[in-house]
Amino acid sequence: MIHVLKFSIGRKTKLNLFKLENENVSRDTLQEEVLTQESVELPIYEFKQIIASTDNFSYRNKLGQGGFGTVYKGMLDHGQQIAVKRLSGHSGQGSKEFKNEIMLISKLQHRNLVKLLGYCIEGKERLLIYEYMTNKSLDAFLFDPKKRRQLDWETRFNIILGIGRGLIYLHRDSCLRIIHRDLKCSNILLDEKMNPKISDFGLARTFQMAQELANTRRVVGTYGYMSPEYVMRGVFSENQMYLAWKSWNEGRGIELMDQALAETSCLSQGLRCIHMGLLCVQDQAKDRPTMAEAVSLLCSETDLPEPKEPLFMLQRSSSVGQDFKNMCSFAPITTSMTHGR
Repeated sequence: MIHVLKFSIGRKTKLNLFKLENENVSRDTLQEEVLTQESVELPIYEFKQIIASTDNFSYRNKLGQGGFGTVYKGMLDHGQQIAVKRLSGHSGQGSKEFKNEIMLISKLQHRNLVKLLGYCIEGKERLLIYEYMTNKSLDAFLFDPKKRRQLDWETRFNIILGIGRGLIYLHRDSCLRIIHRDLKCSNILLDEKMNPKISDFGLARTFQMAQELANTRRVVGTYGYMSPEYVMRGVFSENQMYLAWKSWNEGRGIELMDQALAETSCLSQGLRCIHMGLLCVQDQAKDRPTMAEAVSLLCSETDLPEPKEPLFMLQRSSSVGQDFKNMCSFAPITTSMTHGR
């Protein structure tokens, strides 16, 4: 029921990634795009197997939903739990993101990256099959008043370091150097021991591709993680990052912490994490630490430099905003529900 196909670019004989009986043109096109870039080795799941494992994509098995579509919990015949990402035909993300995720994740192996088990394609269906994460996503805890209490400081700090180590692998140590471009709480999954795993690589790019993207000045990201005036008008203003820096600069950094932790022994380490966060989002790239430096400094007692005041514009300039609109393309931008997946 599961088939493993191997591909080697340059060989005269190739096994088609998506070439099954009664395939349509879109499958051929998608297959050709994959084969022209990299070799792939992943299990192919039959659609009827996925239907059975998810109880025909029943609502009770729904784990979450985003701009890409919906994620469902499933159970394979041999008892393995899986998470099935079903791309929506009406989604802003489609074959390009589907192909991108397969190409990137299939080549990555790290304890802090979610594991892609395989995929399924049939007709218009595009399905990615992942390992199932027992505790769903980080946002399911952070945005829930009751579940947030389960995140003591030790757990939170381990999550911070785990995410950092996963990014170090992507940026420096993996066979492909990758930037994620959509890192947020809903894309951090948690296993049964609350270990974090970075997921959702549909918008990710290799460094070479990222450089091309930078040249086009195309805005990519998620609402809620970019300032609204930037998304809607291309105008920078006194936003939340400036207010965070202002609180820090005035000695009120404790206000930025979860109040459930403010009175605990973790206060010093928590403030250090906030300090590092402000260093990582400074305006000039040369002023920001690399992810390797950030993780190393978080685990040491070395004095940190003071973060610089963010640049901002107090008033909207219509001419600047219009010029920014004219030179930028504002797609794709994803949205995510606040519940976990």
